[in-house]
Amino acid sequence: MNGASVLVLGGSGFVGRYMVAQLVAAGCSVTVPTRRRDRAKHLILLPTVEVTEADIFDQATLNQLTRGAGAVINLVGILNEAQRGDFDRVHVELARKVVDACRSGGVSRLLHMSALNADPAGPSQYLATKGEAEAIVAGSGLAWTVFRPSVLFGREDSFLNLFARIERMVPVMALASPNARFQPIFVGDVARAFVHALSDDLTHRQRYPLCGPKVYTLRELVAYVGDLSGHRRPILPLGPTLSALQARVLECLPGPPLMSRDNLASMKKDSVCDCAFPEVFGFAPAALEGVAPTYLSSTAAKTRFDELRIHSGR
Repeated sequence: MNGASVLVLGGSGFVGRYMVAQLVAAGCSVTVPTRRRDRAKHLILLPTVEVTEADIFDQATLNQLTRGAGAVINLVGILNEAQRGDFDRVHVELARKVVDACRSGGVSRLLHMSALNADPAGPSQYLATKGEAEAIVAGSGLAWTVFRPSVLFGREDSFLNLFARIERMVPVMALASPNARFQPIFVGDVARAFVHALSDDLTHRQRYPLCGPKVYTLRELVAYVGDLSGHRRPILPLGPTLSALQARVLECLPGPPLMSRDNLASMKKDSVCDCAFPEVFGFAPAALEGVAPTYLSSTAAKTRFDELRIHSGR
């Protein structure tokens, strides 16, 4: 793998920052296209990383980016639509363009980020379009690998951190779908699986579900986050009707929704694995309890503040 040239689409995002760091550590040369270079400041100083401004939804631009690459990693995805059709554009249309660009650029190796329960007949637009994208990748004729993680956690996540922020602000936590089940996996472990697959021919044309070691209900996760942060709140479980009403109201608020009806539909299927973590990757995934306290606990927050204060000279 040393010296390999890898194009990482979505490399400036949550998963991308871990992916790119591990690729660099493995000796790869990495290209990360982004609409705005200033949003990838955390990557610019990494050795062997080139951050370039580009519109990856433009086919000609994408074709040019793939030329000379040894492999392409597609991490691009959204949890909610800003406008109707975004799921199709970001998941399905981009997957098709990436496959075309790989063929045009002579790139045979494609690693694709999907999601657990991805299925063209899935209960939500998110899962359905993720499933359609998988089908495009699997039918490409390339040396592809598809990864299907459960919900991801890590310092910059938008899952556990979201609950921590809400619990700081409200006296009672009104919780939709409290019994929905998840098997969270550490984002660094997902990145590690991707990097391993790059140089392992056994992973070609395989789909891998990726889950952590333990299953939790949503209610258990919210309670755990409250305990860690020191802001545990009483949880008011909502039934199906009130859950749908809450999601509809939250969709109307400005900014990205905290919960949408499509998110709610996705939770109709438990995000858990029916198998062990794939042995091919050669490691066991980290436990939530071993990682989450490092960024969610009140002690971790104070330590982080002290570090920032020292670096700012205050």
